[in-house]
Amino acid sequence: MHAYYADQFVLPLPAGHRFPMGKYSLLRNWLQEALPSVQLQIAPRASDEELNWVHTSAYIRGISLGVEQGGLDPKIMREIGFPWSEAMAERARRSVGASVQAARVALGLQGGTAQGIAGNLAGGTHHSYADKGGGFCVFNDLR
Repeated sequence: MHAYYADQFVLPLPAGHRFPMGKYSLLRNWLQEALPSVQLQIAPRASDEELNWVHTSAYIRGISLGVEQGGLDPKIMREIGFPWSEAMAERARRSVGASVQAARVALGLQGGTAQGIAGNLAGGTHHSYADKGGGFCVFNDLR
């Protein structure tokens, strides 16, 4: 079984922030110890094309432009719920990339042989919309 993680991209959250960022590395560490046969791999980045399956091109461009310029509109960030950082932007793409890659591996669309099961240890983001983020989700990975 393959499992994809992105816990190396830790968001610099302020003290007391309610999002439990540490849960991702705890899960990976537990899985590594409990099921050593699972092949853990760093999540790939989702491409613009993959993000476009769910999100508008304008939203993807806006996020990309914000990353290049070193920040996003504070109103956008309030809705997402995280402070802007390069790690936030990279982790958001990799959370989606992990879900896409896990599906490809499980279905045999990557590597030729269907594994039947694969997982994303950093996924579950589903609160954003086609044209904006929300609820700690920059992009959706399970919509």
